[in-house]
Parts: sequence; C-alpha cells; structure tokens
Amino acid sequence: MLSSPLPVDPDRDCPLCPRLHDFIAGWRQREPGWYNAPVRSFLPPEGEEAVRFLIVGLAPGVRGANRTGRPFTGDYAGDLLYATLKRFGMARGVFEARPDDSLELISTAITNAVRCVPPDNKPVGAEINTCRTFLVPTIARFPNLRAILTLGAIGHQSTVRALGARVAAVPFKHGARCDVGNLAIFSSYHCSRYNTNTGVLTEEMFVNVFRDVAEFLRT
Repeated sequence: MLSSPLPVDPDRDCPLCPRLHDFIAGWRQREPGWYNAPVRSFLPPEGEEAVRFLIVGLAPGVRGANRTGRPFTGDYAGDLLYATLKRFGMARGVFEARPDDSLELISTAITNAVRCVPPDNKPVGAEINTCRTFLVPTIARFPNLRAILTLGAIGHQSTVRALGARVAAVPFKHGARCDVGNLAIFSSYHCSRYNTNTGVLTEEMFVNVFRDVAEFLRT
C-alpha cells in the first residue's frame, strides 16, 4: 500500500490551482451560503479501517458537491450513485441530496480526483496533476482497501498514476477490471446526467459494474 506524509485534504482556501481558487472565490460572492471549498472525502461512520471499497469521481459539480460539501450530493449523478450503493448494501439510510440526511456508507468511501469545482466541469491537466498530491495519501489512508472504482477516464487515469502504474498498462474501459499491486481497479463511465441522457451509460450498465465489484468483495 502507498504511504505519504502529505495531508489527505486540501485547505479550505487551497491556492495550489489559481484558476480553481478564483472560480470558487467567485461563487463565494455569488452564493455565500454554499460550501464553496475543496470537498473532503465521504467516509463510513466506522472510519478509515472499515473501508474496503473506494470510489473515485472527477470533481465536484457547481450545484452539487460544491454547494453541499459532500461528494455526489445535490445533482443527478448522486441520485444514481447512491441508489446503486444502497442496492448492493454499500450504503444505508435515506439519500435526500443534502449532507445532513441519514445516508451512511458501508465499508465504502467516495472521493474525487480533483477536489475543487472546475469551470464547465473540466479541470485541466495541471490541476489534475496537482490534486493528485491529495489522491495519493487518500488511497493510502485505507489499510484494508481491496477495490477502487474509477468513474470516467480522468478519474481512472489519475488513480492509476497515483498508484504508480502506467496508464498505458491499465487503460480506461467501461466494465473492465485490472489489478494494480494488491488492489482491483474497476472502471465505469461517469454517472453524469449527460452520459445517461445520451445513452453513453445506462442504469443497467452501471449496476452491472457494481455487481462485479460486490462479487469481488465477497471473495
């Protein structure tokens, strides 16, 4: 397992990516009641040692996690993700798209490759690379981690690099599984509204990926 002395979360006013810092600053003026900061990972109540499965998304959505402060909370992607997690016993409670609902994760954690909301939902390469300094220790913080699900090519590639592997050796492909060290890496198209509306990702396709993960974790 990787180890790193780096912090697992950016500071609230993290200045490492000037474009993202300025974008959040603009939203703080526009919507002062929103979270408007780097979004921390979502963990089960039992803590780090309980985590066996990690989901890595792309970045917070403007009106989703950037507004609420919890990954995949406040937009359509969360509706599909959390419903699927509950279906496979990886979450419990009621998802009401707000961070103070009764939803809890079970042996699962959720994070993003980029912690700050990017303009047009599109981080640039330098921002992805910079935020990997937080993804590396995030993966390392879970001593009992067995599987990672990457949502989308950017999240997949950043995760592979965070694990010290070559992207060419572990390419992104929906529904695929590759092993990197002692971790099983599953990949899926991102559960964004755009992907589901255009048919790139169907609910059945998404559920099938989780079925594969669940079967793996039972072994």
